Amino acid sequence: MDAVRAVLIDIDGVLTVSWEPIPGAVEALRRIRESGLGVALVTNTTSRTRASLAAKLAGAGFPVDAADILTAPAVTAAYLAEHHPGARCALLNSGDIREDLEGVHLVEEDADVVVVGGAGPEFGYAAVNRAFGHLQRGARLIAMHRNLYWRTDRGLQLDGGAFLLGLERAARTEAEITGKPSPAFFETALARLGAGPGEALMIGDDIESDVLAAQRTGITGVLVRTGKYLPESHRAADGTPDHVLDSFADLPRLLASAAPR
Repeated sequence: MDAVRAVLIDIDGVLTVSWEPIPGAVEALRRIRESGLGVALVTNTTSRTRASLAAKLAGAGFPVDAADILTAPAVTAAYLAEHHPGARCALLNSGDIREDLEGVHLVEEDADVVVVGGAGPEFGYAAVNRAFGHLQRGARLIAMHRNLYWRTDRGLQLDGGAFLLGLERAARTEAEITGKPSPAFFETALARLGAGPGEALMIGDDIESDVLAAQRTGITGVLVRTGKYLPESHRAADGTPDHVLDSFADLPRLLASAAPR
């Protein structure tokens, strides 16, 4: 832990569940801030903009602002600008994230690219079938993440990855992924904090997209047993987290230790 300079933190399921702070999370983040470590909140959340997320978290007592947050939509906008400049994009997403899709040309018809975000009521048959139609006519498929589900105060809910699998199979194509677990997502967060992979921790509740994906880039992975964490997913994973904590509230104690990885 002595080499740690930066902490990457998932939001939903790690700091909050249905935007209610997990017990001890606010104080834990405050202590991490006071220690002088660089902090980036890295999230696949696609229902809110960075500004909206920051306002919600600050209202709950977390010491954060919009500059601390890196979202899948913001990274997607940068990816589209680099790899598909000027493309006509059809967006399949729940929530208004246009503010974080700066420079993206959104259309309803004749799309060059289908962009899939997080699922919700908007993912009805007509919307998904319209996306399928674009793909049949040759549009590329880009997804902000592959998350199959997330946890709310009503339990686990289906996410966009469940629909993405169907679109890929039906259209015989494979999506380009821009959010976690894409290595570029973690690299972007590290660049913002001026830290190397060996100087950072990634704390998440998704063992595959958060923790093991970060570890494959050289970042130390910390799995928390909150949010979408399921013991069976932990046992079935194709790797082992560097650390496992009961919750984010336990992170300051881990950071204070000098135990080897």
